[in-house]
Amino acid sequence: MTTINTQHLRYYPQKPSEVYLYGTCLVDSFFPNSGIDAITFLEKQGIKVHYPQGQTCCGQPAYNSGYKEEAKAVALAQVAQFPLDIPIVIISGSCGGMMRHHYPELLDDVPEIQAFCDRIFEFTEFLVQVLNIQLTDNGQSEKVALHTSCAARREMGVHITGGKLIKQLKNVELITHENESECCGFGGTFSVKHGDISAAMVNDKSNNLDKAGVVRYVSADWGCMMNINGALEYQKKSLRGEHIASYLLKRTQAQGAS
Repeated sequence: MTTINTQHLRYYPQKPSEVYLYGTCLVDSFFPNSGIDAITFLEKQGIKVHYPQGQTCCGQPAYNSGYKEEAKAVALAQVAQFPLDIPIVIISGSCGGMMRHHYPELLDDVPEIQAFCDRIFEFTEFLVQVLNIQLTDNGQSEKVALHTSCAARREMGVHITGGKLIKQLKNVELITHENESECCGFGGTFSVKHGDISAAMVNDKSNNLDKAGVVRYVSADWGCMMNINGALEYQKKSLRGEHIASYLLKRTQAQGAS
């Protein structure tokens, strides 16, 4: 499988005055606070954030399952939600990879689709590569681990940008857990079609995170966290994951701020 290193393949614009936020269907349906925290964090950087209410799934589940026409219909509906020529910041690396790297092939008959895809930025990528953000850590000392989805690592480089952000936090020690780059076993429909294999993979991942001796793990993908957190809860372990948007907002807020 070809590795896509997006850090060296694209042009990064200057800091914009406004952006879209693509919240993803998981965040919208189950974890809305992560989306709200991402918006709050971006607004603290002086950026106006637009959140189109008609956005839904990016089409990745249908696309990965071979339902190309169904995926295309979903993708077309998403493109229509973001008409302004401003960046689209996505709080999921796997969704970002779908929209940046797979929409051009899926929607190859759509005029200017490449221009749309060029506006796609994963959240941590946007903070590091576009904003060149410098974080001030106001939290207590702690150890954390970083989990990145395998798709997000390959297609969006989130292990690089996520790690750079956490390492800016002076009171946080980033611990590399055993087999850090391995998949958690979620993979969307993979976890349904191959339940036994998926369960074994998330068992390995959750055990390795738990053995790392961290107070929490941080991720940019709620699909993975939903899977890993579920396994940890089933195992009656206290460790849980937190979306990096929420984590960065919390760490950079002034002490006592709500």
